Amino acid sequence: MASTQLRVKELLRERGWTTKVLAEKTGMSESYLTHIKNGTRRWNEDSLRKLAQAFDLYPVDLFVQKRSRTDNVEKNIKMPEATGVNLQLKVVPVVGEIPANPSAYNNQMIQVTSGFKDVFVPVFNKDDDAMFCLHVKNNSMAPKFVKGDYLIVSPESWTRSGDIAAVEYVTGNNANPVRNIMQITYMDDFIVLESVNHKTAPVALVKGKDNFRVIGKVIHRYQKLG
Repeated sequence: MASTQLRVKELLRERGWTTKVLAEKTGMSESYLTHIKNGTRRWNEDSLRKLAQAFDLYPVDLFVQKRSRTDNVEKNIKMPEATGVNLQLKVVPVVGEIPANPSAYNNQMIQVTSGFKDVFVPVFNKDDDAMFCLHVKNNSMAPKFVKGDYLIVSPESWTRSGDIAAVEYVTGNNANPVRNIMQITYMDDFIVLESVNHKTAPVALVKGKDNFRVIGKVIHRYQKLG
């Protein structure tokens, strides 16, 4: 698991700032920032955003064990000199869990906290800034998807009956939403969710009553090799 401690102490030293200066720039208290700096208190999304703005950095660059970013993969991939095809390349972050609200920022957060800092995959001819790549961590979806596969999920892609997608739903008295990769079937009064390998009982949700939403459609699979 990647470290979630922040590089505040290092960054303050680099810029010659005191904790008081940082407090003025972020609007946070000196005592809270001292805890963040020393790793004795957990940061939250709001404090991470304020720190990133103060240091003029991407949020991912605030974490310790920083490695060279791979966002410039576009410059490192060589395309055939003459293909006659206009290929559009987007670099998508790999995550270890399904983001509740996918966005470029939130995906980057989940990427770090789920242990995939600086891991990206290329996706061609799909312009969706909220795309993420889910790492399949076990064989519960086998043989359709197996441990080690990468699933490209596009929140902007429209889903139809029979599509496989990342979904969130709540059933019965369970207050905690379930997020999973499932096959969707739309009916007149129901939405039926099935496991991709059809090995578990389907979930039937009543339209307009049960809480349900599509997080994103699975548009591509990078298959595990070997």
